[in-house]
Formats: sequence, C-alpha cells, structure tokens
Amino acid sequence: MFKGVNASDGFGIGVAQVAVAPDVSFTPVAPEDPEKEKQRYEAALEKFVAQTNAQIERMKVSVGEEAALIMGAHIEFAEDEGIHDTVNSSIDAGMCAEQAVSEAYNTYYTMFSQMDDELFRERATDVADVKTGLLADLLGKEVVDLSTLPENSIIVVKELTPSMTADIDKENVAGIVTETGGRTSHSAIIARALEIPAVLSVEDATEHIKTGDMVIVDGSAGDVLVQPSKEDLEAYRAKAKAYADDKAALETYRGKKTITADGETKLLVANIGNPDDANAAAEHDAEGIGLFRSEFLFMDAKELPSEDEQFAAYQKVALRMKGRPIIIRTLDVGGDKEIPYMNLQKEDNPFMGFRAIRYCLNNPDQYKVQLTALLRASAFGDIKIMLPLVTALDEVRKARSLVEECKKELDERGVSYDPDIEVGTMIETPAASLIADNLAEVCDFFSIGTNDLIGYTMCADRGNDRVAYLYEVYQPAVLRSLKRIISEGNKRGIMVGMCGEAAADPLLIPVLISFGLGEFSVSAPSILRTRRIISQWTKEEADVLTEKVLTLKTAAEVKAALQAAAK
Repeated sequence: MFKGVNASDGFGIGVAQVAVAPDVSFTPVAPEDPEKEKQRYEAALEKFVAQTNAQIERMKVSVGEEAALIMGAHIEFAEDEGIHDTVNSSIDAGMCAEQAVSEAYNTYYTMFSQMDDELFRERATDVADVKTGLLADLLGKEVVDLSTLPENSIIVVKELTPSMTADIDKENVAGIVTETGGRTSHSAIIARALEIPAVLSVEDATEHIKTGDMVIVDGSAGDVLVQPSKEDLEAYRAKAKAYADDKAALETYRGKKTITADGETKLLVANIGNPDDANAAAEHDAEGIGLFRSEFLFMDAKELPSEDEQFAAYQKVALRMKGRPIIIRTLDVGGDKEIPYMNLQKEDNPFMGFRAIRYCLNNPDQYKVQLTALLRASAFGDIKIMLPLVTALDEVRKARSLVEECKKELDERGVSYDPDIEVGTMIETPAASLIADNLAEVCDFFSIGTNDLIGYTMCADRGNDRVAYLYEVYQPAVLRSLKRIISEGNKRGIMVGMCGEAAADPLLIPVLISFGLGEFSVSAPSILRTRRIISQWTKEEADVLTEKVLTLKTAAEVKAALQAAAK
C-alpha cells in the first residue's frame, strides 16, 4: 500500500495507465536569424492559445464553467506582455526560441513555487504547463493525451496538469494517482469537479506502478493499493457502494437550514478565491460566502487593479449570491504573497513583517481604492469587510476611519452604498486572541482563520515536515484560544465565524458547537457533509464531550477522544 494526499473522495478500482510527459529537453543553439526565431515562437504561441481555448470550451461541457476557468490562467501567462517581451529580448540577445521561453517561464515558476500558500503555489503549475506546451510545439513533441483511455482506467502520472485533464474522458477514468500536488492543487480541484477519486503526492508512483497493474484508489483515506488481493477487492467494492449510498443520502440536506439536533441555527457558508468560485458555492447550497480572498485580483493583474475593476469583481459575487452574506477580506499581501509590481522589500522574516493590514494602512490611498470598491459593491448585496492579520486595536480603528472617509467621498460623488456595512476582523494571531474582548468592542464580527492561528500559536510551519506534528487544531493551546475568541465575541453579541480548514473537521464540529460558533465557512464541496454533522449534535451532547476534551493535555488525547465520540 502507498500513502498520499486524499485529494478527491471516493473509491476507484481499475487498471493502471501510466502517462509520461513529453521530453522537452534541448541543447541551446544560437540562431542565425533572430527574426525567424521570433516567428517560430509566435507560431508556437498562436497554436498553444488556440488549443487551450478549444480545451476550455470542451471543459465547460465536461466539468463545468468553474473548473474550466482554471485553464484561463494558461491564456493569461501565454499572452502576458512582460513574458512576451522577455522572450523576444532574449532572442535578440542570441538565444534560440526554446531557451528564451524556458528561461522566461522559469523566472515566474520560481517566484510562485517559493510561496508558502498552496493556492498561490498552484500558479507555478500553470507556468510550467504553459512552458511545456510551448516547448513541445517548438520541438515537435506530442503532449500527453488522456482522451482515449480504456474503460476503468486509473491514471498514474508524475504531475496531472490542467492541460492533461482538459480532455479526460470522465466515463472511462476510475481514479487518479500523481506524484505531486495537494488538496488545493488544480489537479485536486478538477478531480473533485469530475468526481473522480484521486490520491496525490504518492512518492515515485510512476516507478512503482506499471501500465496494466490492477489498482485501488482510496481518495478518502489517501491510500493506493497495487495488485490487491481478492479479499481487498471485495472489501473496497463494498466501501465504494457504501460511499455512493452515503453521497446520495447527503442530497437530502440540500435546500435545508443548518441547525443542530436541538434546533440551534448556524450559518454555513463557503470560502472562495475569485469571483467565479461563487458559482460553485451557490451550486453546493452555501448560505453565503465566509471568506473571499481578494488578493487574487492583485496576483492576476500586471498593475494595481483600479476601483472599477475591483468593484466589478465584488459586484459579480454580490449579484451571484442574491442577498446572502459575503465577507471579503481586504488585501493580504506580503509574507508568502509577493506581488512584483508592489516592489515589497525583502525581509528576513516576512510572515512577521510588513504585510496584510500593516501594508494597507501604510498605503492609505491605495487601500481606500479597495475600500471604496467594496462600499460601492455593498449596494448590490450583503457585503462585509474583513481586516487580515490584526494584532492591535489601533489597526481596526484606523481602518474604520478610512472606511468613513470613503463613505464621505462617495456621498460627494452621489454613489450608493450600504451605510451600515459591517467591518470585522480575521482572528489569526495569538495577539488578536488575547485581546479579543477589546477587539469585540470595535468589530462587527470575528472570523477565525485557524490555518494561521495554529501556525502562530504553535510556532510551527505546516509546510515543514519536521514540526508538522505540532500543527494540529487539537492542540490544547489552540482549543483554549478558540474558546476564548468565540466566548468574547458572543459576550459582545457579534457574529463569530471560522473560515479555516478546521471549520469542516467532522471531529471538531461538536466542540465548535459547544463553544458557540455561529458561522462555519468551508470549501464548497464540504457544505452538505458539514450540514449533516451539525444536525447530529445537540448543544448538551457537545458540551459534555467538550468538557472532557478540555481536561486533556495532549493533542493525541484530544483527537482520540473526539474519534471515539464521532457520529
């Protein structure tokens, strides 16, 4: 058995088809005629864009518009003026088209791959995919074709790129195994959209698994079985049937309110990264948006997006959600999110440096552009403004003061907005947790960002395998922090939500119910499952379990107790 990342739930049983990416290695040769070399590059670029647009149209039919938009990033990179100019300049300087393309795209690949946030690291995959496509055409190589696979195929590949998945025949693919990628990777997103079980980051999968091997993919547990025994096959076929039955049962929760077993209403909303993700949130029956990461608007731009450009993105989400609440986090730049045109200075410890709210408040004119766009969009829906990485009360006061300035300026312009728009804080630092009582006096809501709160509280980088054992929401220190934050918010009568991954943790949900969490913000595919788990617990049952859990002294003890009580 091989272990990997459980990226797309379900069970796939079939025959391995190992896909090998084209060899795009080359020996640089200085061109005799740079103009002809540029023409080769332009021809390859034109062909790549045409093929990608065709793939996008096919994906809209096969997996839906949301997943198809992933391929849009390929077009953006291929047509990026900066990359285009760099390639042509390199050719003029004596490089062949292959070398010019390779070096230009490698620069962007390095920038994105070094970011800590996995969502942004996926941009590196897009860059590499475009580079491979262009080089394959320049070298006359064929790219991987997954459109003509036999029935019940298990795709095994080093890296499943968006361009590979564009032509997958869903009916013939039973499972996916890769050597790279995580739960938020594009491979995982597309696999979930296709509803194909997938296990990613299986070390040396293409060496251990051969075409023709019988393979079981357990996308729920992250297990891959090669040449399984008869007993294993029977056991997993039974699991596959039970999973299908359970999935059908979840549909009974669609269109229903999110309430505990004793009738306490909760708000169940979705996390999104761009305006188009709102479609998936609505399709999965989200009751609103608990976190819209606005930095994607800035990451995907060549310069600071204008007020109108930002307004259009926020308005699009507001109209799509039709009056349901939408929490939009203001620009969270710095740390691992480096945006070239902002020219941020290099820091020894960027995660504790000049980032997020600190950057925004130090650039008030720029920040007011975003706040004004948010205010304008609030005329079209229930938009709320959330401040990231707050560690001091003054930060909230200054931000709120800027919001009031923007309101006055909009009044002078005669532009409509919601005068009662709520301004809240993302609680993701120990400092914010410790002064939660003070912050509750100046905030309209809290949203707990458990991903960073765990890391900062435990002083553990989740990307560092040597300290990963510390990065757990079950750590007593983290649980005490969550209890304090929720309690202080509830005392003040403000909404307290959670937008970190822990909000969808089936083991933790009863503890969050006991603490009094009012809003659960999860990934769109987790909506119905989270609603069902919430419905299985009464407040009294949750309180009894939580009282016991809070007496425990290690994360292992806490997790074991929650597992024993799981419904």
